[in-house]
Amino acid sequence: MPKRFLRSLLGFATTFLVLSVLIFALMEIVPGDIASAMLGTAATPETVAALRAELGLDAPALQRYLAWVGGLLTGDLGTSLAYRVPVSGLIAERMAVTLPLTLMAATLAVALALPLGVLAAARPGGPMDVLATLYAQVGIAVPNFWIGLLLILFVSLWLGLLPASGFPGWDGGLLPGLRALLLPALALAIPQSAVLTRVTRASVVEAMNEDFVRTARAKGASVRRALWRHAVPNALVPVVTMLGLQFSFLIAGAVLVENVFSLPGMGRLAWQALAQRDLIVIQNVVFLFAAIVIAVNFVVDLLYTVLDPRLRRRA
Repeated sequence: MPKRFLRSLLGFATTFLVLSVLIFALMEIVPGDIASAMLGTAATPETVAALRAELGLDAPALQRYLAWVGGLLTGDLGTSLAYRVPVSGLIAERMAVTLPLTLMAATLAVALALPLGVLAAARPGGPMDVLATLYAQVGIAVPNFWIGLLLILFVSLWLGLLPASGFPGWDGGLLPGLRALLLPALALAIPQSAVLTRVTRASVVEAMNEDFVRTARAKGASVRRALWRHAVPNALVPVVTMLGLQFSFLIAGAVLVENVFSLPGMGRLAWQALAQRDLIVIQNVVFLFAAIVIAVNFVVDLLYTVLDPRLRRRA
């Protein structure tokens, strides 16, 4: 276990380092000058040069990269070119919306997919299997922003059950905040749960055909006990793997869904930063999104050891 943990931690740190170099290099090769874009076509060379000096853009690339990485480690992410406020404050404010939204979407996706996939695998070809297959096909085919629009039309405008847009803030109470995030989380969760349902079904069906399940049945275990006691725990590794891979899609989907529901989250911040060419914000937001995905996959890698006894023995 410690060796596997140390290997995972080393890979985690290396990936972060490579990621920071790639993101910085990609931002460096973006055509155009930030100071000129901010000041407009009427700016003189002197004012452009003064702004470049103020923003630190006239320093060598290596110096700026080291300053940026140092800022990442200390929480100083620079100043937004568009808002003229610290980027760390902007990100902290928006993460208070995006992080709960993403976690709620992941929880809903698992809560929908696991029971549906297991029940479908319990009787392949049965009514629940047909229903799960139909749900998976529709959920994968329909994009999350379209699901969001349908939820606004039917749940908010027609039934009047939940707010259609906006976020009241956590200062207004936990329940109003969760109510505002429920429909966006559902719009994010449905496509992911559709994929997880298919993976869960296939994994459980495969486990039910393994020798250890047949042995359990031969010893008198009921179908239900063989399913839940033996097949499902052994089928969780592929499901957890897929959940880790899908977290990047949840983060990417948040960019669209937050705009559909007018939520002041990271996705909307990234969208506005792109429109305003606020490269410092874009650089840090992209790094943060990628870092979250890497961290989730690091946790998933550690969960393998918990779920698979063979990995524990090798470690």
